[in-house]
Amino acid sequence: MKLHLKYSLIPALVFTAGGAYAAEIYNKEGHKLELNGTLAGVHYFKSDNSNSDQSYMRLGFLGETQINSQLTGYAQWQHQAQLDRGEKDEARESTTRLGFVGLKFAHYGSFDYGRNWGVLYDVLSYTDKLPEFGGDAFGVDDYMSQRASNLATYRNKGFFGLVDGLDVALQYQGVNTPGKKDSKGRADHAANGSGYGMSIEYDLGRGFKAAGAFSSSGRSDGQKKMEYGSGDGRVNAYSGALKYSDKNLYLAMMYTQSYNLAQFGDFKKSESDKISGFAHKAQTLEMVAQYLFDFSLTPSLAYIQTMASDIEKYGRQDLRKYIDIGAAYNFNKNMAAHIDYKINLLSGNTFTDRAQIKRDNTAAVGLTYQF
Repeated sequence: MKLHLKYSLIPALVFTAGGAYAAEIYNKEGHKLELNGTLAGVHYFKSDNSNSDQSYMRLGFLGETQINSQLTGYAQWQHQAQLDRGEKDEARESTTRLGFVGLKFAHYGSFDYGRNWGVLYDVLSYTDKLPEFGGDAFGVDDYMSQRASNLATYRNKGFFGLVDGLDVALQYQGVNTPGKKDSKGRADHAANGSGYGMSIEYDLGRGFKAAGAFSSSGRSDGQKKMEYGSGDGRVNAYSGALKYSDKNLYLAMMYTQSYNLAQFGDFKKSESDKISGFAHKAQTLEMVAQYLFDFSLTPSLAYIQTMASDIEKYGRQDLRKYIDIGAAYNFNKNMAAHIDYKINLLSGNTFTDRAQIKRDNTAAVGLTYQF
């Protein structure tokens, strides 16, 4: 979910220079620092009665320094803390979402390094606009599909000043190895080999934009040995999207074909009757429609599906399939409320049971403050 207080069209708190929802706390002699944050009270109601508190807080900053007339330095950091945990709970969840530093060279582009958004998300973000759900085709630290670590990214807007509306990005990701059993390192399923990717976006005019991206990475040794998703293949993904937006209407469609990227199951549980792994091949289709009324209400309708076409012993299986109906209401630029209802279309079978894929309908209600 990426809720925007004006209109659910861009990821919340993914700020660029001069972000509209940031508090400027310093701006002098070419140095600028902006503080941004979100506090959301969110509750889930599920058809199986496993209701839950999903509240969270995010805090971040964006810094800029003008080195000379052609060169600008910048840095961004964002942290998130879950609010559903007790103060004595040792499992309190707190994590760094973003943290990178870079240089911008006039119209020659920018280069940064750190924990950032992968280039695949340049395309996946077209449909990651639902009031609460969505954005779940691939998770964080899944190679270059969402937020990830060890990313070196080059971006160029306007193609060196030669083609208005043509933006390109090149990205390299270094190896993130799993930690040892007695360490606090990342789990093996969240590890990755080195890889590269690129994205391209073009403004077609009249409110239309198109984007495409691909990535290719080596797999970790542990992933190659898993019962489901074994082998020496690479992790590859190809994604394309088209969107239309004007003052009130937003329409988008995204399609991704991935190899050894789509995950299923709970990797943390080790019961003998449960399974987890990677789909050798999967297709993801997402379609979103939203409309902003003049009285600040934005209804939202979406169809989301990821189908794995090659899983050991199970062949073709849906990993997720649902219709999403929701709405967001903006009280002003800082305060919003939303409701979102996920109608699950998955059918139960041996695979969904063993992979612990949820089939319940879920409603979410939330109130968000953002600056």
